[in-house]
Amino acid sequence: MPHNHSHSPTRHDKAFAIGVALNVGFVLLEALAGILAGSLALMAEAGHNLTDVLGLLLAWGATRLAGLPATDRRTYGMRRATILAALLNSLILLVAIGAIAWEAVRRLRQPEPVSGQVVIAVALVGVLVNTATALLFMRGRKNDLNIAGAFIHMAADVAVSGGVALAGLGILLTGWQWLDPAVSLVIVIVIAAGTWGLLRDSLDLALDAVPVGIDFKQVEAYLASLPSVVEVHDLHIWAMSTTEVALTAHLVKPDPADDDAVIAQATRELHDRFGIEHVTIQWERDSEAYPCGDPCGDGRTPQRETNTGGT
Repeated sequence: MPHNHSHSPTRHDKAFAIGVALNVGFVLLEALAGILAGSLALMAEAGHNLTDVLGLLLAWGATRLAGLPATDRRTYGMRRATILAALLNSLILLVAIGAIAWEAVRRLRQPEPVSGQVVIAVALVGVLVNTATALLFMRGRKNDLNIAGAFIHMAADVAVSGGVALAGLGILLTGWQWLDPAVSLVIVIVIAAGTWGLLRDSLDLALDAVPVGIDFKQVEAYLASLPSVVEVHDLHIWAMSTTEVALTAHLVKPDPADDDAVIAQATRELHDRFGIEHVTIQWERDSEAYPCGDPCGDGRTPQRETNTGGT
């Protein structure tokens, strides 16, 4: 089997560096403006943007760790750090929005005066900063959950900053101070909606579920269609990182001819058709080769039922 895998964890370094720098500057500006204007919406956004900075640093660190070479102790290297970073990012966001929601409810009961002009000005700066940062991660988000987490943070902030600007305008036009905490609650809903998918997908990957976008049954059918293969069992597909997928399988192939050619074909086509990069195949010559009632040692019956989890 070929083992020429190309990993480039540093290709996003520039995007992370620019994103962190922009957001640190904006957090400081937003927090100061929120204090001076007495705006919870601005303070909420500053707090959320601070979690974005931490999230960006976490995601950046994970990409660097994923690039470290394998060792005798960590034979896969530290690629799984990207999955843990995505999961931690989603949990950080949930904690942040819980704090925002708590304070917003309190302010709805006791509205405090807010400077609409300051809110509008700072929020519009936020739209520009967050849009620029989101664009940095737009291309990489589809193939990397870790990068997708960074993109979701920034894209949500664009909408949120726009909402804060509208709240400031509403306060200027109507004098309704309750608009500020009300917008804060909308911020919570927007962030929660964007975070849910990230939490679900990262948790699935952490638990070795089949990655989104890969159909287990289609992979199984493909392996069964390989030349001279009569049965497929003990098939496992899981994520090694947010960008790499691994597969192991037992294939019953009574005829040992062309074993190497079939493995080469399977490895190539599993990569090209399903995006599975690390393939391990074990040949079996007899479908009744296991005399015991538990051939895989995991409690399954001899009928060769497949398992959608990884080991």
